[in-house]
Amino acid sequence: MTTYNPKSRIAEEFIHDGEIQETLRYAEENKRNIPLIDAILEKARPKKTETGCTCEGLTHREASVLLACDIPEKIEEMYRIAEEIKLAFYGNRIVLFAPLYLSNYCVNGCLYCPYHAKNKHITRKKLTQEEVRQEVIALQDMGHKRLAIEAGEDPVNNPIEYILECIQTIYSVNHKNGAIRRVNVNIAATTVENYRKLKEAGIGTYILFQETYHKESYEQLHPTGPKHDYAYHTEAMDRAMDGGIDDVGLGVLFGLERYKYEFAGLIMHAEHLEAVHGVGPHTISVPRVKRADDIDPDMFDNSISDDIFAKIIACIRLAVPYTGMIISTRESESVRKQALRLGISQISGGSRTSVGGYTEEERPHDSEQFDVSDQRTLDEVVQWLMEGGDIPSFCTACYREGRTGDRFMSLCKSGQILNCCHPNALMTLSEYLVDYATDRTKEIGFRLIEQELQRIPNEKVRNIATEHIEDIKHSNRRDFRF
Repeated sequence: MTTYNPKSRIAEEFIHDGEIQETLRYAEENKRNIPLIDAILEKARPKKTETGCTCEGLTHREASVLLACDIPEKIEEMYRIAEEIKLAFYGNRIVLFAPLYLSNYCVNGCLYCPYHAKNKHITRKKLTQEEVRQEVIALQDMGHKRLAIEAGEDPVNNPIEYILECIQTIYSVNHKNGAIRRVNVNIAATTVENYRKLKEAGIGTYILFQETYHKESYEQLHPTGPKHDYAYHTEAMDRAMDGGIDDVGLGVLFGLERYKYEFAGLIMHAEHLEAVHGVGPHTISVPRVKRADDIDPDMFDNSISDDIFAKIIACIRLAVPYTGMIISTRESESVRKQALRLGISQISGGSRTSVGGYTEEERPHDSEQFDVSDQRTLDEVVQWLMEGGDIPSFCTACYREGRTGDRFMSLCKSGQILNCCHPNALMTLSEYLVDYATDRTKEIGFRLIEQELQRIPNEKVRNIATEHIEDIKHSNRRDFRF
């Protein structure tokens, strides 16, 4: 018999089924315990300090009580606190990125993914380095500065050497005023040695979705291939951090298992990383199972409504206040709009989920990983964000200034976001407006920048940011950063 131990390096001890089951029972018993719920909400609420704000966060048990709570006014209070936390630590900045699919060759048998090895009618593609270069140019011409590269697991077609070569190619492409400044990597679980190679290649965040924390379901959903090994997959973040990668991104694929079980497992994984490595996840993603070639989401009986999805996002924000939260174009415009208020700090824009999709004029569907619900262009997403009072940010400064892992968390906790990330967001938005935006987006954007410059507390920082923005407008000088 295993026992629950967040400091253990063994998957079944830090994601302990017995502890999750007990947590779910406790949450169900207390879902209408108003004094307890009020105490948990008070603990979650941001507290003012001399330097800004601080947040205690919640344990997986406390957060699970809130998720189970069905009292409408308490749910609304959760949402208000989630918004307070988001604004306190991330402000109204929304970081933009795009996925870049390198290859859909895959040896795994995952039942929810069209890349599974038995799918014989999907078009299999793998980008050459010249095709990678053309995709990057297309993304730069849209205005992107940050990519998340994706590839199926295939030791022959997609070895680590191929991934490393692609990263090198991506960073080498400078087209007009374009440059990809941060490459995040979403590839299969691998060895400490390979994670070290990724770190040396200059990656940003290493992202790996758990898919499901329920071991039995995990093994059923991954019947064949190396991904079948639950422990190897679940312990991947520990190996990544051992390899020197201090920004890691968690996520589950909601809809595969009961959402309350997945939520508890996700928060426990964050607690484990904090307990063992001294820093929690840099990001948490919240994808849901979506329709795709050869995949019908109705075959999974754990799908969740938009209301439950919103509640999950808010409860993650309360539990893990300092983490970045990501939502993709799997979700519709209306779902993404609510999610932004409740805690999301990063979104994709203008995404193509097919291999080689960005160089095609029409959106190709023959090699897509999933259907894209939000099919707006990047410019339309940027304009939509600004009309809602958010600042679209293309900033990658922290990563390139070495503010990763616990150093980023310290910056976030110290309340220096308005003197650092805020001006960086405004300067990178200025780059986008000058180099890529439509006239209407430009007009809205520069008006927003004028307003937002006044919110920078430090006068010196505000003056420097203003000068840099003028430089961007009137010259080809780019990439200013604090």
